[in-house]
Parts: sequence; structure tokens; C-alpha cells
Amino acid sequence: MTTVKRTIPQAAGQAVGSALQDTLVDLLGLSLIGKQVHWNVVGPRFRSVHLQLDELVTATREAADTVAERAATLGVAPDGRPATVAAGFALPGPEAGWTRDDDVVELMTEALGAATVRLRERIDATENADPVTQDLLIAITAELEKQRWLFAAQTITS
Repeated sequence: MTTVKRTIPQAAGQAVGSALQDTLVDLLGLSLIGKQVHWNVVGPRFRSVHLQLDELVTATREAADTVAERAATLGVAPDGRPATVAAGFALPGPEAGWTRDDDVVELMTEALGAATVRLRERIDATENADPVTQDLLIAITAELEKQRWLFAAQTITS
């Protein structure tokens, strides 16, 4: 096995590595459920929800790449293998088959909300261990909160 020297202390590296790995799993999982419902959304708002899901998938995939590269930079090997994502993904996901546009909006609002709660815990966990990683997690949280709001805004009634 090849090893890469960590650029931060061991104790900090474990906390930061765990935060980055868990974030990577959440982001990859969000991109997968986003694509799943993108392919299966039906209803009167099909087009707008379909396109919004593409934006979400792009944002989560880009963030996942940034998180994985941050981990590698610190000497922590990122693990985005399908089995790892499947075993570690704990956010709400869709049922198989066609999904009504209202249900997609509700699901994505819930999943993104849960992801940001988890990210805020990781922000706290990385505060002292690695402020650079903390800043990265803050930026990702801001983007996911925006994406959540874009979905949630569709459920507001007067």
C-alpha cells in the first residue's frame, strides 16, 4: 500500500479526514439521488424541476471533487467507491419509479436540509483542527442551503 505523508498533525488529520470523508459520501449520495429523481420526475412542473435538479447535481459533484482533493492534499485518501457511498449514505432518498414533481421538491428540501445539519456539525468539528477545511465546509454549506431554499421556495403558499 502506498502512503502519503499528512500535512497536518495526526490527531487533527483524523478529525478532518473523517469530516471530509463523511462530506464526500453525502455529496456523492446527493448527486446520485438528484440524478435518480431527475430521470423520473413527472408532473406539471416537470421542466423546471428537471432543470433545477441538473443544477443541484452539478453543484454537488463539483463540491465532492473539491472535498476529495482537499482530503488528498492533506494526505487522507478519499473514498468515493460505490460500496463506500452505499454503506455510509444516511440522507433521505427516493423510492424506485416515477416521482411526482411535488414529491421531488419535498424530498430534495428534506435531503438538503439534513445534509446541511450534518455539515454544520463538521464545521464545528474542524474549527480547531483545520480552519482551511472548516472554510471549505462553510462554503459548501452555504451552497447547499441555497439549493435547499430554491426547492423549499416552491412549497410556500400564500
